[in-house]
Amino acid sequence: MDSLRKPIVTGNWKMHLTIGEAEALVQALKPQCEIDAGEVVLCPPFTALAPVGRLLRGSRMSLGAQDLFWEPRGAFTGEVAPPMLVDVGCRYVLVGHSERRTVFGETDEMVHRKLLAALTHGLTPILCIGETLAEREADQTVAVLARQLSAALNGCESRDYPRLIVAYEPIWAIGTGRNATPEQAQEAHRFIREWLTKRCGAQAAESIRIQYGGSVNGANAAELLRQADVDGALVGGASLKAEAFSAIVKAAVAAKAVHSP
Repeated sequence: MDSLRKPIVTGNWKMHLTIGEAEALVQALKPQCEIDAGEVVLCPPFTALAPVGRLLRGSRMSLGAQDLFWEPRGAFTGEVAPPMLVDVGCRYVLVGHSERRTVFGETDEMVHRKLLAALTHGLTPILCIGETLAEREADQTVAVLARQLSAALNGCESRDYPRLIVAYEPIWAIGTGRNATPEQAQEAHRFIREWLTKRCGAQAAESIRIQYGGSVNGANAAELLRQADVDGALVGGASLKAEAFSAIVKAAVAAKAVHSP
C-alpha cells in the first residue's frame, strides 16, 4: 500500500439488518473505527440509510449506498435516485457490484451510466470490477478488467479521476471462502493502476485508491493490505460483525504505517 494513499475500508451490508440491528452495529463500530489514518465507509441497505446516516453525523465514518439509478427522478418504480442518496447523507456509492452484474443482469453500459450519474451528483463512486472463475481459468482476467474499466470510464474527464475509487472483486472469491492470494490480488491491482496510468496519467493514477474485495476477513486482511497497490478492502460478510470489521480496519492502518517513510 502506497503511503501517500489513505487506506479505505468499505463495509457492504448487502441485504442484511433491520434498522434496529443496523443502529446497534454502528454503535458497536464507533469506538473501534473512528480513525484519522484511514477512511471507513458503511453501506447499509436502503431502508437503513437515513437512521445510519444520523448516527454517523459528526463521526469519522462515512455513509455509502449499495446502488443507485442513473436518472435524478421519474417513473422508475423501485429505484433510488442520486439526489435521494445525497439527501440522506451519502458520500459514496457502490457501482457495478458483481451481484448487480450477475444476479440482476447489469451490463457494462448500465454501470457506465450509473458511474456518470454518481459523479454528476457529487457522490464518490466505488467502481466494482472482477472476473468469474471461468474467465480466470481461461486466462481472461486482464481482458475482462480492461473491458469493464474502459466501458465504465468512457467519457470521464480528467477532473473525475481523483474522485474515483476502484474495487477489484474476483467473483470467484466473493462469499465462497476462497480468497485470491496476496500475489494474485497485487497482480490484478497493478494491472488496474497501469491501465489507469495510460488513461489519465501517472499522477492521477497514483492517487486513485484500489480496494480488494472477496472474502476479506480478520485473518487474511493484513497480508492482502500490505501489497503495494492494495489500498483498502471492500468487505461483505465480515462487515456485519463489529469485531471482525474493526480488525480489518486496524490491519489497513497498520499496512499504511509499514509503508510510511
